[in-house]
Amino acid sequence: MAAGSFIDKFSDGSDRYRRARPTYPPELIARLAGLAPGRELAWDSGTGNGQAAVALADHFEAVVATDASARQISEAVQADRVSYRVEAAERVSLPDGSVDLVVAAQAMHWFDLDRFYAQVRRVLRPGGLLAAIGYAWLYIDARLDAAIEETLLEPMRSLWSPRNSLLWDGYRGIPFPGTEVRIGASAIHLHWSLAELMDYVLTWSATRSWIAQAGEEPLIAARAKLEAVWGHPEQRRHVVMPVQARVARIG
Repeated sequence: MAAGSFIDKFSDGSDRYRRARPTYPPELIARLAGLAPGRELAWDSGTGNGQAAVALADHFEAVVATDASARQISEAVQADRVSYRVEAAERVSLPDGSVDLVVAAQAMHWFDLDRFYAQVRRVLRPGGLLAAIGYAWLYIDARLDAAIEETLLEPMRSLWSPRNSLLWDGYRGIPFPGTEVRIGASAIHLHWSLAELMDYVLTWSATRSWIAQAGEEPLIAARAKLEAVWGHPEQRRHVVMPVQARVARIG
């Protein structure tokens, strides 16, 4: 990615992103906070609407949450101890050596990593922690998983950015600074209606490309096919999203 560039896949749907994107497991956030050298300041880089920032505020005296998208920040969830700034992850105004924990939640695959890591090394205090976390696919049951694969994932397979594969691989395919810290597996558990599932699908960058290419008809048809398997659309299904996490201690 060229210096100074910003890949903006989500600003035009920032209100839906805030409404439809899930929050992170509290136990995961608590685990990361417990590994940090202190609880004074956390930086949520690429915060979007603040899903991770709000969770971090339960554990830190202050959270600075940054995003290059002013529209995403305008839709951010307000919370005590969280301050939002329209700043790129590759150029943040935090002081040197001021941060205990840097989190990139569902965001690191969009960054210029060399420039982001330079900022991470600059702002973290000795022994500070960097955590790249995110979620990829969702699982409900065998029939619905197969129906989602057929109606949504397969038609959109070619429309995902190659950068998404970094997330799907748990960020294992990228260089990572510092000394790796192993943490246990975790998952997001939701109880969604079909409408809530489709709202989430509309936040995917690939879905936007699909609509731009083919209009809304294929998505409407996909929803109808899913409803035949889902049952009553207001019925709530248990949705599981395994969380990808890669963590390192810097310095």
